[in-house]
Amino acid sequence: MSPTTAQPWRPSAVQEVTILWAVGFLGIIFAFLLFGGTSIPKLVATVGFLYLPLIPMRWREEDYRDYGLTLRAWRQDLKLFLLLSLIVCPLFFLGFAAWVELIPHLPSGLARYLTPHSGPAHFTPRLPPRFAEWVIDQLFVVALPEEFFYRGYMQTRLRDAWPRGRKVLGARLGPAFWLTAVLFALGHLAIFQAWRLSVFFPALLFGWMRERSGTVLGAALFHAACNLYVRFLEVSFFGG
Repeated sequence: MSPTTAQPWRPSAVQEVTILWAVGFLGIIFAFLLFGGTSIPKLVATVGFLYLPLIPMRWREEDYRDYGLTLRAWRQDLKLFLLLSLIVCPLFFLGFAAWVELIPHLPSGLARYLTPHSGPAHFTPRLPPRFAEWVIDQLFVVALPEEFFYRGYMQTRLRDAWPRGRKVLGARLGPAFWLTAVLFALGHLAIFQAWRLSVFFPALLFGWMRERSGTVLGAALFHAACNLYVRFLEVSFFGG
């Protein structure tokens, strides 16, 4: 009788996601503590988001396409991106303008935790300096890696563990959808700015787009557009 060959330990889907999220989160924290506000923490985040999932993916002989990094539904992704942009941008402008009016009335001790902005504000439309570079940076360095890691890899693996969910506007949303948005928001605390927890709300739209089209392309486009739009509003209201 031949001896039984021991099988290597493989984490469950939830364990796998938790471990990789923690490794990425701690990596960004250490990079921020060591290098401060340089480009190093962003580089660490980008590399981690793109390559950490490759480790378990190779165990299962998978590639990026299995986790939504594909152009197979680009028409639907583009339509969703344009539709949400037309709906969200005007609403967000009104909300941002109302928030700007509220900021001066907040207690100073509370305001520094809730917003990075201060001082008088007046809306004068203007583009940020080096805007073309911002577009490339936000799409390829920020949005695409983050969407692959969170909505592509993480949301997919968590859905393997919790496949059930309710259909909402053509997308099945369950525990994986909600937990991914929570971890996405918590991940933004790696640079110790509490107001960044607000990214939980756009994360719900990114996650819905991922489930609706089956890819992360539309979510990445909308993610980059949201970041660019916020920067446009910041410069237009506060200058600099």
